[in-house]
Amino acid sequence: MSQEASMFAAASVVANYNSPTGHDLLVEELPLPADFAWGTATAAYQIEGGATQDGKGMSIWDTYAHLKPSRTNGENADITCDHYNRMPEDVELMASLDVDVYRFSIAWSRVVPLGGRNDPVNEKGIAFYNELIDRLVARNIEPVVTLYHWDAPQAIYDRYEAFLNTEEFRADFERYARLCFSRFGSRVKKWVTFNEPYIISIFAHLNGTLAPGRCREAGTDVKTEPWRVGHTAIVSHAAVVEIYAEEFRPSQHGEISIVLNGHFYEPYDANKQADIDAAERRLIFYIGWFGDPVFLGKDYPAEMRSYLGARLPEFTPEERNLIRRAAHINAFYGMNHYSTKYARALPRPPADDDWTGNIEESSVDSEGKEIGPVSGLGWLRVAPEGFRKLLKWVWKRYHLPIIVTENGCPSTDTEMEKAVDDKFRQRYFGLYLDAISHAIYEDGVKVLGYCAWSLMDNYEWSAGYGPRFGIVHVDFESLKRTPKNSAYYLRDTFKSRRKASPRDV
Repeated sequence: MSQEASMFAAASVVANYNSPTGHDLLVEELPLPADFAWGTATAAYQIEGGATQDGKGMSIWDTYAHLKPSRTNGENADITCDHYNRMPEDVELMASLDVDVYRFSIAWSRVVPLGGRNDPVNEKGIAFYNELIDRLVARNIEPVVTLYHWDAPQAIYDRYEAFLNTEEFRADFERYARLCFSRFGSRVKKWVTFNEPYIISIFAHLNGTLAPGRCREAGTDVKTEPWRVGHTAIVSHAAVVEIYAEEFRPSQHGEISIVLNGHFYEPYDANKQADIDAAERRLIFYIGWFGDPVFLGKDYPAEMRSYLGARLPEFTPEERNLIRRAAHINAFYGMNHYSTKYARALPRPPADDDWTGNIEESSVDSEGKEIGPVSGLGWLRVAPEGFRKLLKWVWKRYHLPIIVTENGCPSTDTEMEKAVDDKFRQRYFGLYLDAISHAIYEDGVKVLGYCAWSLMDNYEWSAGYGPRFGIVHVDFESLKRTPKNSAYYLRDTFKSRRKASPRDV
């Protein structure tokens, strides 16, 4: 720790957090760099609505959310927050909270309804995103744009099963990306290709809990399909990164990368080497799977090659050269993180479709100790020390500046008064921001900014409208927006804490 960082720690305000499960956590009000950016994040399908409005085509989520029997709690996002029609109001709301950055995604099927490289462009969809970007820029809010946040056009899935055909998907994604770069790139300086390819691969193509819902019960070859999907995402990312660098960056001067999600993992039994190894292996199977090819230009991690064998695709010579070239173009590491788990090495032989490295995850260790207080979802525990450790792990492995592109916790309170006075969420944010401060000043990690998930309560995928992650409350009958106390907490916290000296302290 530097002398200045020591002074900051000594001067920090410490408060006990008496959690619902009896945990005592400390909140240390450490500073953040003066140029540290803060903002909020959303995904198109979760907030836009306007499912068929102005020529929008169907996405795999439009299909999935209307399946019978329902796999989404009987709910869909046909209207959700109606952001498509209320966007000017939402931009003004963000401006009132003094956000620096708004990370959002473009709905591929809104701008190319049928998705393919030879399919027509929907100019009304283009106009919507142009207006959104213009309004953000006018309010000095930086647009950070994600090209793909889980909502592939249904038409390309019908044609060739989207990610399951690498060559076809790559060609269609390249055309879609070029369209977005050419129409929006003069004002967008940070691009994200894919949001959470791990989730696309495992949750959508192995256990079937997300669109398109592929799983063993549906006849899916779950032994190989998830790894093919991940392979397609990596190759398509690299192709689009190189297109941006060669064709658009010279005039637009922007940056591009990918967003990876991941828990941190602690050993289930800290005295067992097998569990210590399991925690590291789980990180590699979760993050290294994508991070090593994308950021290092390497093959899949050796641990995965050894364990998965022929289940894991081989990169062709052309693909190997592509990912090697693209690795040096990625400008930042986009990190989505919510919680920490324990990892236990399983003594029994793995299932033939195992994707974990034969590891069991839990929120309780060998001594019955919980990893942290539970939020509105059982798996999401408050464990800020794990967040700090993950920041260090990622920085050491990839040595790229980190932007925390999603972080937050849900509440299940629907009663207005309780939902708005969200003390639990405020404390979560405070603890996780402190973890960032410690990582910056004590561990030497370069963290550039933070986006809270989410701007507003929205459609939480297969969970429907139950979990509420928003810092703004949405009444889904009237669609009225009401900032929660956490929104004001974040606004005021970033005002007061961005007072540190330069990042190389």
